[in-house]
Amino acid sequence: MSELPKSTGAPARQNVTFPSAGGTAHGYLALPPSGSGPGVIVIQEWWGLTDHIANVADRLAAEGFVALAPDLYGGNVAHDSGEALRMMRELPVARGVELLSGAVGHLLALPEVTSESVASVGFCMGGGFVIEQAAADPRVAAAVPFYGVVQGELPDFSHLRAQILGHYGEQDTSITKESRERLVEAIERQSGITPDIRLYPAGHAFFNDGRPETYDPASAASAWRSTLAFLREQLG
Repeated sequence: MSELPKSTGAPARQNVTFPSAGGTAHGYLALPPSGSGPGVIVIQEWWGLTDHIANVADRLAAEGFVALAPDLYGGNVAHDSGEALRMMRELPVARGVELLSGAVGHLLALPEVTSESVASVGFCMGGGFVIEQAAADPRVAAAVPFYGVVQGELPDFSHLRAQILGHYGEQDTSITKESRERLVEAIERQSGITPDIRLYPAGHAFFNDGRPETYDPASAASAWRSTLAFLREQLG
């Protein structure tokens, strides 16, 4: 089995490898203090598998979940928004979904995972991939996009099985009210599932505590509490 291409640049947070998309993928795995629990996939922002994303996995593990953050950029982390945009554009949506499918399979195969399905939590680009992956993979039972940006056309939601809890900032100029409404309408019409969309008095990336220019502590804390309750309800 061949290695997936590995880029040069700032190191990503990696501690595991697993087969995915015809090669060997990398990621960050965090286990709960008990040693076992339901499985959650954590999907990176356009920056890459950063300390912030690894910290989200650690926080989920501290709450009793087995959290896996797959590295969609093959080891690279962006230093600025221009580089992040280039790296995101170089990752086709179909390729990202394929890599995530391998991560879901790996997570469900771990003896530490007690759930028969997984949840998916993602941010910005990763929030979009949460939506894309849930639409494509019935093994995803719960989907939590934080300010999820869907690239291009919306996916086909006719096979969607996941319940959805979405977190969006009212002051986020990159995601309009119209685009949120279009997403909700498509999901409801094609799947019969009504997403729970929560709005916060904040802008884009309000959950990222590594970016003080966007971080909103009150909104982040509220979104985190409801996310944990939702994951426990959906995964047990």
